[in-house]
Amino acid sequence: MRAARLENSPRLQRVAQLLSDGRWYSTLDIIVGAGVCAVNSCVAELRENGLAIECRRVGKDRFEYRLAHEGVGH
Repeated sequence: MRAARLENSPRLQRVAQLLSDGRWYSTLDIIVGAGVCAVNSCVAELRENGLAIECRRVGKDRFEYRLAHEGVGH
C-alpha cells in the first residue's frame, strides 16, 4: 500500500486530530467524527507516517483506537 503523506492529506489529518487527545475511539466514532469510511486504511496510513496508533478489541467484532502518547495509559 502507498500511504498518503499526513501533511498532504486532509482525510488523515482529520483522523489524527480526532485521535490526538489520547482517548479511545470506536470505528464508528472515527467514521462519524472524522468523516472517513475506511478506518483500517486510515490507521495503517497514519502508522506509515510514523504515528503510534494503538488498537484494542472491546467486543467480538468491535475495536477501538487511540493515538499513543508518552504517559497515556501507563
